[in-house]
Amino acid sequence: MTETIYDAVVVGGGPSGATIAKDLADSGRRVLLLDRAGRIKPCGGAVPPRLLKDFEIPQSLLVARARSARMIAPSDRKVDMPVGEIGYVGMVDRDVFDEWLRKRAVAAGAERRTGTFERIERDEGGTTVCYREERAGDVLRVRTRLVIGADGARSAVAAQNIAGAERMKCVFAYHEIIKSPQASSDAFDGSRCDVFYQGHLSPDFYAWVFPHGETASIGVGSANKGFSLRGAVARMRGDLNLEDCETIRREGAPIPLKPLKRWDNGTDVIVAGDAAGVVAPASGEGIYYAMMGGRCVAEAAERFLATGQPAALRGARRAFMREHGKVFWILGMMQHFWYSSDKRRERFVTMCADRDVQQLTWEAYMNKRLVRAKPVAHMRIFVKDCAHLLGLKAAA
Repeated sequence: MTETIYDAVVVGGGPSGATIAKDLADSGRRVLLLDRAGRIKPCGGAVPPRLLKDFEIPQSLLVARARSARMIAPSDRKVDMPVGEIGYVGMVDRDVFDEWLRKRAVAAGAERRTGTFERIERDEGGTTVCYREERAGDVLRVRTRLVIGADGARSAVAAQNIAGAERMKCVFAYHEIIKSPQASSDAFDGSRCDVFYQGHLSPDFYAWVFPHGETASIGVGSANKGFSLRGAVARMRGDLNLEDCETIRREGAPIPLKPLKRWDNGTDVIVAGDAAGVVAPASGEGIYYAMMGGRCVAEAAERFLATGQPAALRGARRAFMREHGKVFWILGMMQHFWYSSDKRRERFVTMCADRDVQQLTWEAYMNKRLVRAKPVAHMRIFVKDCAHLLGLKAAA
């Protein structure tokens, strides 16, 4: 163990961890970013324009710009939702995107090491992070004032230090990155995200085909442990005539369904990103929320480091939920109801054909907040939702 005492050790170098490391390094803090080598999270890779603006992300990292989304119902009915003049949905490759974020954190002054978190030890000298070095396999130790766990939905940092974290409910996601077909067709369009709300592909979530320029992500999510995710993806590829496209890699991981009730242990640990459960219900969108949640954690960590008051760490969750809690609650209710049967999924896709629904959906996605300026449109949607919920409106 070296004599260096870090202000913070950030465990996990995904969008959340890399954002935290950069923000704290920008503040002049001594930061160690610890990340495992070679891990790429299964992810559709969608990012809203607001993310590029809020976090100063260059357009060059976008591998595609989706101009519409297509919702596919159990009956195979297809509803197109064009983005229109609002903008586009940016698409990134996580291997390139995440590495760029890590390198930016290092450029800001963070120190980067490769290894796997083992445990935290505490004694009269303070807090020590133990990790297994990537190359030699030795267990090394570093001193720190604060440990920040950004190590995913099955976070070892959270499980060891945050009460109830080990019971986090998750959807299990699996996708295959393939080479995109050379020509667009009804089955695949390089400017369109396809979302399948079909029980045979996912009994409780959805499946997707997202364009990534020269490649594409074909994936599915489900909390049903007995459901074959690989089988669903194979079925999709066959149905869409994509089985002959070259498979570049396969990835799987749990995706959290709900933010943890507490993100810190009250002394020297706080969690962020998937480890804190900040993935949007219903949509599964995580990149923007991971980075925004990471910024909230970095701000709380800075207050903790400046004052020495552990109570400052609680401000991270409060700040995030104040901004996004209502959206998460609405999306959670939507997932619970609309994803529960093919009959309801059919009605949900029918609702997506409504222009009011499309406009408010895209505006909320682009701006990452509920749209309050159009009460008449909200009222129309409310009346239509009630008709669908009560079965007063035809599903197709």
